[in-house]
Amino acid sequence: GTALAFGLALFALIAAFGRVSGGHFNPAVTFGAALAGRTPWGRVLPYWLAQVIGGALATTVLLVVARSNAQLDSATVETLFKGGSNTFGEVSPLGFGLVGALVLETVVTGIFVAVILGTTARDAHQSLAAPAIGLTLAFGLLILTPVTNGSMNPARSLASALFAGSDVLGQVWLFWVAPLLG
Repeated sequence: GTALAFGLALFALIAAFGRVSGGHFNPAVTFGAALAGRTPWGRVLPYWLAQVIGGALATTVLLVVARSNAQLDSATVETLFKGGSNTFGEVSPLGFGLVGALVLETVVTGIFVAVILGTTARDAHQSLAAPAIGLTLAFGLLILTPVTNGSMNPARSLASALFAGSDVLGQVWLFWVAPLLG
């Protein structure tokens, strides 16, 4: 259900804002688009900054909502954010190690970026882009969630780690490296 919710949300966001910003919600996608010559390199850092700030603001909204529940103490709220954060090793959902997390996040993100570049090419049926991209995200999350809680987006990984504690924040580097390699 969570994977499908993320995929449908991305489908809607791309349909709504794809023509405005190119649908750049993810630093790995922006990097892939720059490597493919579709985004000028001068826009990469500003896009990344906007993506990180947007993710942090969205996660702050979730923090405010969680803290508005009087039944949740600060430790419980931190646990909620840990549960939604990307991790590997002892704190991963099923204990997958660094190598497994690195390989799988890299491969799945690579496929995701390839679908994005393929469905948004000038000669592609671009009306299929939003559903194809959203479904690819959902499928990727189905594969990755048991391993790392499914990143594929460095800005999303950083945003949740900000409120999840130092052990999660200390692992966020992998969720920048692997998607950018992908």
